[in-house]
Amino acid sequence: MANLFNKNSELPTKREFAGNLQIISRISYWIHLLLGTASGITLLLVSFSRSFADVSRSIFFSISIFLAIAALILVGFRVYWALRYTRMAKQLQQPNPNLHPKREEIIRVLRIGLIVSLAGLVLAFVASEITTVAVLAKAIAQPQGVAVYDPEKIVRQMDLLLILADVNLIGAHILGSVASLGLLNWITKE
Repeated sequence: MANLFNKNSELPTKREFAGNLQIISRISYWIHLLLGTASGITLLLVSFSRSFADVSRSIFFSISIFLAIAALILVGFRVYWALRYTRMAKQLQQPNPNLHPKREEIIRVLRIGLIVSLAGLVLAFVASEITTVAVLAKAIAQPQGVAVYDPEKIVRQMDLLLILADVNLIGAHILGSVASLGLLNWITKE
């Protein structure tokens, strides 16, 4: 796995690539699953804690939740895609070379994984930016030292949990991007 990011290394053998693909896919699977589950639970808590009557006043939080759910769906796809990487690694380890996937197929699968991770990264980043700006605007709008009686003007814990969910999603998609990009870089060296 040390040769994964080394520019001077040669193309990997099928056995080397299959071993690294299997290790990376397992790590990717578990991290995506854990971060996706944590983000999903957090988003459920945030979604159900929001007052549906106040949606018009908190449109930024609604947009952020929508984008975070879209990014979460892409994390779910990445969990499935990590399982596909594992199946590909097992196919590459078969003794019969006719059962091995072609190099072009492996490159195509890695590129799809990279594109999905980058799309999820953009969605999660935009969601976190919107949430952060909305929370900051609420905090700035609060008068200092005066009791606030309008609950929409108070920064709530659920607002901060939404930021945490967005950051977890960003982390999951960064991991997926790095894993796919590293494997893609390694297999496409000429």
